[in-house]
Amino acid sequence: MPVVKALDIAFARLQAPDLDVAERFLLDFGLRRVERTADRLYMRATDPDPYVYVCHLGEPRFLSSAWHVASEDDLEAAARVPGASPIEDLDGPGGGRRVRIADPIGYTVELVHGRRPATALPVEPVALNFGWDGVARKTLQRFDARPSNVKKIAHVVLTTTDVVPVVKWYRETLGLVQSEDIYAGDERNIIGSFNRCDRGDAYVDHHVFFCRNGSRHGLNHVSFEVQDFDDLMLGHDLLQSRSYKHMWGVGRHLLGAQVFDYWCDPWGRVHEHWTDSDRLNVHGDGRTLPREAAYRSQWGPSAPKEFHGYATP
Repeated sequence: MPVVKALDIAFARLQAPDLDVAERFLLDFGLRRVERTADRLYMRATDPDPYVYVCHLGEPRFLSSAWHVASEDDLEAAARVPGASPIEDLDGPGGGRRVRIADPIGYTVELVHGRRPATALPVEPVALNFGWDGVARKTLQRFDARPSNVKKIAHVVLTTTDVVPVVKWYRETLGLVQSEDIYAGDERNIIGSFNRCDRGDAYVDHHVFFCRNGSRHGLNHVSFEVQDFDDLMLGHDLLQSRSYKHMWGVGRHLLGAQVFDYWCDPWGRVHEHWTDSDRLNVHGDGRTLPREAAYRSQWGPSAPKEFHGYATP
């Protein structure tokens, strides 16, 4: 049995040496400021989570991922893990409590419960005329230039020199389950692993945690769902107009099937926009595929060489 069954990813913590520059990027990326102090910036999305991104002042690095758990009992179970912190108050808007545990790479994993939700932000609905339903929209549709409207944080991807023990730890600690694993040569040589939350019969995103191999440990990227394809492309055009570094996209993944677009923040940390994911419940079968079949797009450009094994501290 796992220590807990995480319900979903809650937020990510990163550090940056200039909070003004960090905030400008995150606003352009489609997040909204909730609170800012002398050394900390809290950003939210349109869903009710009080924040999905915390940026601390300091040298550029990834600090932690945080995960929703269902109860105080889960926090107590996590606090019994060797090396875990005691249950403590969670800083930031919405309050709540947490337990901190170090993963095998050395990054902090925060298990959080009791955060007060914020009010969801309104998003203008978009009706689409498809070939099978050509009159869903009977009005003119025009978009003004703007950032994407990020809906939620969706997943985190870590790079490591040995995938198997890291994935084993996340499954045994957070109760994540296999969606699709990737091997090179021998099927026992796992070089990548997509994992989702176990919410029983409820359908969840194809992956909330992906771990892939590389020459060093680090953050590969942090990912956020946007509202729809138009929302993603509006964000693409705005980020391009402001000369941020584009890493990869636009395309549709094979594994997970998301429409994706990857951008670097001013310190090289990759942030993904995506929309339209595969969704599975606990009854969905996990698959294992060879690298040649797995690491490709259904349409759109192939990943640049730089992205394979990409890792920032």
